[in-house]
Amino acid sequence: MEWMLEHSYFMLLLAGAFGFLMAWGVGANDVANAMGTSVGAKALTVKQAVIIAIIFEFAGAYLAGGEVTATIRKGIIDADAFSHAPQYLVYGMMSALLAAGIWLMVASWFGWPVSTTHSIVGAIVGFAAVGLGMDAVHWGKVGSIVASWVTSPLLAGIISFALIRSVQRLVLNHDDPFERAKKVVPFYMFLVGFVISMVTMVKGLKHVGLELSFFHSFLWALLGGAVVMALGSFFLSRVEPDPEADKDFRFSSVERVFAVLMIFTACAMAFAHGSNDVANAVGPLAAINSVLASGGEIGAKAEMPSWILLVGAMGIVFGLAIFGARVMATVGKKITELTPSRGFAAELGAATTVVLASSTGLPISTTHTLVGAVLGVGMARGIGSLNLRVISTIFTSWVVTLPAGALLSILFFYFFKGLFGA
Repeated sequence: MEWMLEHSYFMLLLAGAFGFLMAWGVGANDVANAMGTSVGAKALTVKQAVIIAIIFEFAGAYLAGGEVTATIRKGIIDADAFSHAPQYLVYGMMSALLAAGIWLMVASWFGWPVSTTHSIVGAIVGFAAVGLGMDAVHWGKVGSIVASWVTSPLLAGIISFALIRSVQRLVLNHDDPFERAKKVVPFYMFLVGFVISMVTMVKGLKHVGLELSFFHSFLWALLGGAVVMALGSFFLSRVEPDPEADKDFRFSSVERVFAVLMIFTACAMAFAHGSNDVANAVGPLAAINSVLASGGEIGAKAEMPSWILLVGAMGIVFGLAIFGARVMATVGKKITELTPSRGFAAELGAATTVVLASSTGLPISTTHTLVGAVLGVGMARGIGSLNLRVISTIFTSWVVTLPAGALLSILFFYFFKGLFGA
């Protein structure tokens, strides 16, 4: 431990590089949660999606990404277990960042939408179980995370299915669907503003020390919904029907109305996602910084210096710009065919699930939630509209994520232990 403290700047530089790699993976893979449906529905081009996501993901990650974070993400291992050997926490967190970052790079290359949360959780469980013993891991927490593989996609799928059915009943099945859409979509805009405001306050603003009660969050979310509704209605008033396009596809003009709605959804989801999931990269980095800055002491909480948030935010932006389009294509185009109305239902269904899970403390993956929502939208048109081969590949990658992160983390843990000394 003495050598590590003497060379703390070197260790922080190394850990910062691994944290950047992990954040790079978050940007490359998880950004599909915010942008994949918008691109697949043709509400945004890939270039527009990347620009919007860079701005709002960076803003969310840097402005609301975290002031104080738990030393051990998700409470899956006990910080006190490292009190006799704090250097093991440093080795372990470096191993976890490197292992999860590499796995996310592989998954992003193949276009697999995997969970960044499960990647880092698997990596932390791996080094803790081997480095400290099986008793150091809270297996009940791990079990609840595994259970979320089923619960979060199922809940999001049900909500999205109900939403797209409501669009069909309230808008598409009418004689003049365009005029009907102009009347109904503002209420959907209110829903989007409300839910996204709740996501931001429940999952984002607590990171900057603004602890709002659920009731106060609810009231502010009502205001957020009203603002989005008013702003959206202004833009909707400028959308005119296109009779020529409607000859080829009856709902062409209607989908242009929903495309306006999806731009709002994409911007807000990117901010909420950046504020929440940057913690997967910067949480372990903050834990390493805390141990080194305190001379080896381990606390339950770790301060979040602004330079760490900057590393996370920059990593997300670079990963998104370089590899983001691959996972966007899988979520937005390969599972089922999306239109703006279907994409809206999927994104709102996913966001609603995140809010419900956050308020009940259920650990979920935003990736699994979004994929489940897209499946729910596809099921509304029948199972024949789903690409079952792509879906089976995605499910397989989900199952592999935890053990892949754990195995790589164990290898790197022993490597760092041998390199820097036990």
